[in-house]
Amino acid sequence: MATKEVKKEEEAQVAAPPKKSKKLLIIIVGVAVLTLALGAGVGYLMGHKKTGDVAHGEESSSESKQEAKKEEPKKPPVFVALEPFTVNLQADSNSGEQFLQAVVSLRVADEKKGEELKAYMPQIRHEILSLAGAKKAAEIITPDGREMLAEDIKDTVNEVLGYEPPKRSKRKKKDEEPDEDAPVMAVFFTQFIVQ
Repeated sequence: MATKEVKKEEEAQVAAPPKKSKKLLIIIVGVAVLTLALGAGVGYLMGHKKTGDVAHGEESSSESKQEAKKEEPKKPPVFVALEPFTVNLQADSNSGEQFLQAVVSLRVADEKKGEELKAYMPQIRHEILSLAGAKKAAEIITPDGREMLAEDIKDTVNEVLGYEPPKRSKRKKKDEEPDEDAPVMAVFFTQFIVQ
C-alpha cells in the first residue's frame, strides 16, 4: 500500500503545476524587454555621437567625413551661362578656314562664386576666345577633343579668378571629384558647331 500512496502523490505533483512558474515567466519576459530597451538606447546614442562629432567640427577620419558628405542633402547646382561665341579656328592645310560656334555654361561652387565670376566676364570671354582660336578643328571635333577644350576652359577661367590651374600631368579624369577649392567645377557645352 505504501507504494500506491507514493504513486498517487507523484501523480498529484505532476498534475498540479508549480506556482513559481508564473513568477519565473514574468521575470524572464521583463528581463528580455529591459535588455532590448537598453540595446536600442545604446545603439541610438552611439549613432547619434558619430554624427554629432562631425557636426561639432571635431576631427575624424576621412571615412567619417565621406559618410557625412553622403548624408548631406544635395544642393541644386549653380550654373553661369556665357553668351554664345564664334571664333575662327587655326587654319588647317587640308580644310582652309573653319570656325567654332559654341554656347558654354560653367558650373560653379555656389551663387557667391557665380556673382564673382560675372564681374570678370569680359576677361573670361577674351581668354576663352584666345584659347579656342588657337585650336585646329581636328583637335576639337572629337569627343575627347571637346572634353580637353572644356578642361582647358575650366583651368583658364579659374586662373582668371586667381586659382592656380592643375599641372597637366596631374589632370583629373572625368570620373574623379572636382577640385573643391576652385570656383569653376565643370564646363558644359550646350551648343558646339564646327564648320
